[in-house]
Amino acid sequence: MYYFIINPCSGSGRGRKVWNKVERYLLPRGVEYRVFLTERPGQATEFAQQLTRGSRDPRLIVVVGGDGTVNEVVDGICFGGAVTLGYIPVGVKGDLARSLKLPRSPLRNMKKILHPKYYKLVDYGVVTYGDEAVRHRRFMVSAGIGLNGAVCQSLLNVRSARLWRYVTFKRLPNCLCETAQYVKARPAKGYILLDGDKRVEFNNIYQVAVQNHSFEGGGYRIAPGADCSDGRLEVCVLSNASKLQALKVLTRAWQKRSYNKGMRIYSCREARIHMERPMAVHVDGECCSCQSDLEVRCIERALRMIV
Repeated sequence: MYYFIINPCSGSGRGRKVWNKVERYLLPRGVEYRVFLTERPGQATEFAQQLTRGSRDPRLIVVVGGDGTVNEVVDGICFGGAVTLGYIPVGVKGDLARSLKLPRSPLRNMKKILHPKYYKLVDYGVVTYGDEAVRHRRFMVSAGIGLNGAVCQSLLNVRSARLWRYVTFKRLPNCLCETAQYVKARPAKGYILLDGDKRVEFNNIYQVAVQNHSFEGGGYRIAPGADCSDGRLEVCVLSNASKLQALKVLTRAWQKRSYNKGMRIYSCREARIHMERPMAVHVDGECCSCQSDLEVRCIERALRMIV
């Protein structure tokens, strides 16, 4: 049995079209499956909990959507039983699909899932935040605080206003939001505590990106050395730079350069991040309001994926 969790709104509405194409492929082949269509944020988490809570039977869950949909599903999985995850990415900007080198074609991905040759045990991260009500949130690709979180919040506002529907080039809203947040960015003092014993202080932090995979933000190669199955996270700090220097760093990351002067990268199993003032936070591109303290840790090789 295949359990499909589908976000029809992902990829500016392409999710439904992709699923229709996949379903037309499945029907004549007599594949047994159930479909769960999301209608609101957070519902993919509820579906994943429903499918895995209290179950010892193997579950093969197929996500049709973007990185945010995968995030919700992984956040809801109860790992008491054997869970395998398949992924049919929607759109071309998915960082998880890019890191796992999944095909762009939905049908090629579906064929891989029906006839798997390779599985990969992958890590996921957990971020903890909040003062009064402590929250724990899993992430597959990355979590971050600062400029990257502000861009995610800005994009959410644009999408909420439905402005992107009137833009011919779908990448343009992203570029506009990134540019606007870059211009408004105010660095802050802060520190990171790595594996409980190494403390590194910074005077002017623009952003901290915690990477389980190499890419974030729809194609920025922030952490070239990140490996999603090594039990470690890459903490990437953009600091102590002028705005022009910071722009050069992000441009090099967008160009997939293997070395970004101005970006300091630390490898660890867990880290604590403190900022002198609250800054915007994201988890796999999903907004988590503004925080001044985060804790992140890596859960090693906990999820089996078809690749």
